[in-house]
Amino acid sequence: MDKGEEDDDEEAWLQLRPVEPLPSQCCGSGCSPCVFDLYQRDLASWEAARASKDRSLLSGEETQSCPSKLSPETFLAFCISATDRLTKDTYLVRFALPGNSRLGLRPGQHLILRGIVDGLEIQRAYTPISPANAKGYFEVLIKCYQTGLMSQYVESWKAGDTAFWRGPFGGFFYKPNQYGELLMLAAGTGLAPMVPILQSITDNAEDETFITLVGCFKTFEGIYLKTFLREQARFWNVRTFFVLSQENSLEQLPWSYRDKTHFGRLGQDLIEELVGSCRRKPFALVCGSAEFTKDVAGYLLSAGLAEDSYFLF
Repeated sequence: MDKGEEDDDEEAWLQLRPVEPLPSQCCGSGCSPCVFDLYQRDLASWEAARASKDRSLLSGEETQSCPSKLSPETFLAFCISATDRLTKDTYLVRFALPGNSRLGLRPGQHLILRGIVDGLEIQRAYTPISPANAKGYFEVLIKCYQTGLMSQYVESWKAGDTAFWRGPFGGFFYKPNQYGELLMLAAGTGLAPMVPILQSITDNAEDETFITLVGCFKTFEGIYLKTFLREQARFWNVRTFFVLSQENSLEQLPWSYRDKTHFGRLGQDLIEELVGSCRRKPFALVCGSAEFTKDVAGYLLSAGLAEDSYFLF
């Protein structure tokens, strides 16, 4: 091989070298594999092929088959069938699945959404709130922020558009009757992983797990999925409570909410009261902002729960 051919060969290898992801391409949710894990895997494969002068990779003879089902490593396209604006900044988005197929997630698992805004690729984690056995669709609750890049992408969606997801991810796997009582503590869209877990319990006549769900929101109007939560609270084993940080008058609330709503923030005293009121030994599920999750974990420990008696989404 002469000098010119060596230069061309080197250039071809460099063009095949995997591109390191930008920080914006990591959703920050601790997924496995993370986008950086996939990069390291592909980089190792590229380096091994280059060292052994694997011409099949260089010539592009290896082809990747088009994925036909959800994968943690490969993004798959889903068509948006409907978008519903629940509040001024939160959307419920429905995605179509082929035929009567199911998404295949366990209750509470999440997916990674990929978006591109102004040429920048970004990835964020979201948890489907549709039942695990839903056929032909799945639904995701997404809150948008004024300065959020992914928010710009989501707010541009309309029915018929396509979005790309990979997954599933998540380390909590619920089994019927595994716990005496689940204490669900959720702030804002942190309600999302609680919804399919809650519904899987109430849909199963053999599952006698007690549930105490506490939803933390700024205002009464900002509570998500009121109809769903009201219907779930009719089950013999379900209690729901709400903590509103920007309300201060029970008289402004509907009668049905007055005896189960607290004002302010979810603090140590209320956590101890909730843990003490559980009908069986509780296992706590916590989801919200990083600050909320950290604070609540500390409150639970102080209330007497062991570290193996709660899970932080």
